[in-house]
Amino acid sequence: MEVYLDNAATTPMRKEVFEEMEKYFFQDYGNASSLHLFGQKAFEEKENAREKIAKLLGVKSKEIYFTSGGTESDNLALKGIIQKSNKKKVIVSAIEHPAVLRTAEFLAKQGKKLSVIPVNSEGIIDLNKLKKEIDSDTALVSVMHANNEIGVIQPVKEIAELCMEKNVLFHSDTVQTIGKIKINLKETGIDLASISAHKFNGPKGIGAIYIKEGTPIEPLIHGGGQENKLRSGTENIPGIIGLSKALELSLKNIEEEQKRQEELRNELIKFVLEIPKTRINGTYEKGKRLSNNVNASFYGIEGEALIAFLNEEGVFASTGSACSSKSLKASHVLLALGLSHIWAHGSLRLTFGRQTTKKEINYVKEKLPGIVEKLRKMSSIK
Repeated sequence: MEVYLDNAATTPMRKEVFEEMEKYFFQDYGNASSLHLFGQKAFEEKENAREKIAKLLGVKSKEIYFTSGGTESDNLALKGIIQKSNKKKVIVSAIEHPAVLRTAEFLAKQGKKLSVIPVNSEGIIDLNKLKKEIDSDTALVSVMHANNEIGVIQPVKEIAELCMEKNVLFHSDTVQTIGKIKINLKETGIDLASISAHKFNGPKGIGAIYIKEGTPIEPLIHGGGQENKLRSGTENIPGIIGLSKALELSLKNIEEEQKRQEELRNELIKFVLEIPKTRINGTYEKGKRLSNNVNASFYGIEGEALIAFLNEEGVFASTGSACSSKSLKASHVLLALGLSHIWAHGSLRLTFGRQTTKKEINYVKEKLPGIVEKLRKMSSIK
């Protein structure tokens, strides 16, 4: 069998999404900035897609800006806000995606202040420390909605309330939650939210950022002034159409799909915990973890070796973030939970998608214990 369990890294594009996009490559291929009929048709389709996305997320269409994906959206949020503000401080959580952490570190090198807020052993941000850290010089707080490695969902409404009390803007990387959880962005209180289509069965290379109306922000990319002068560059019309269609499809029957994946997740977690010297990373309390995420650590073995052996059996998974999967460093997320390097190096992330079946999970259950046992016999750590 071939079992793809790396859906947190990327998902397969749905056939209906491709079919919706296809004519914008070969038929209605105009540049949305052109004044002729082809260009105006492209412009109209782009705005229709923006309207649909905004409606699905509970916000205004003029609050949605198209980007190349989550990384660009994160960069725009952090750099754009700090450049526009007279304040110099940015606050992030210790388990942010590298797109946020590296951007925040870049700003610190430019003379801005950076504060990193810890999480507890279950992966939840320390709200008391966050509250104490927000001061009169804080421009922005950035805390992801759900972590890409351990799937833990952060209390974004409470964070938003803290930020509103302190008159500070709040950005959330919602790349792992948009399309997997039904979200009304307006009701969350978030000021800026990053979105990436390939995380919910859309095309790669297209994303968006929600920016609450009235939020002061500088553009990251300058040029022809597209996207209301906030993100210049010829618009990726096929990608925008694909993003819109993928989001629409992902939110249909989403509660049923969440329940189905949660049952598979709980079954696999229970099985994994039966393997000696094994732990699940991050809380798996109902409602506090994505329904498609299992992150486990196996004491005394290397996660990279585990991935390689699973790969030979046709099971495709990861040790953590795809953006840093080629690094042999221990996951900063797992270290932030308080894990030792031995536990952190032995991690395995299994993330499900709409295509994941019970038969596939049973196949993983059949193969995993033997691989773990074999690697432990090879290991010098006992």
